[in-house]
Amino acid sequence: MQEMKNTARSLVRISFDGLVYKEFRGYLAKERFTQEVITLRHLEKRGCTFVPKLLEVDEAQLRIVTTNCGTRVDRLNDQRKAELFAELLTYGVRHEDPDIRNVTYRPSDGRFCLIDFEFATVIEDGLETSSLKPSIAQ
Repeated sequence: MQEMKNTARSLVRISFDGLVYKEFRGYLAKERFTQEVITLRHLEKRGCTFVPKLLEVDEAQLRIVTTNCGTRVDRLNDQRKAELFAELLTYGVRHEDPDIRNVTYRPSDGRFCLIDFEFATVIEDGLETSSLKPSIAQ
């Protein structure tokens, strides 16, 4: 597996078959893990196609396995970035960390995608469900 990110908060590796393995660690790891799982399940249920699909959840290891949404984006104009995160709102999710590091490009269909939902807020029927905000883990 190729290591893509190794920080105090997470270890992200991509397997040879393209699957993404993310292990949560450090400050509020269980809460961040739970929020990412809740958010990805919500987005799948709502039919969102520009986010990773959750394939496996290992609560004991605080690890998820997802599909790969392409490669990280180095540059993206502010208007397009804002459009991507606004589009996510139509699926009932506010990302809460709308940074370019959370944007990928999937060449198979020429689509920009969004990743890293550990701080996201799920909005259903006017109620918001989120356990975290990005500022507390930075």
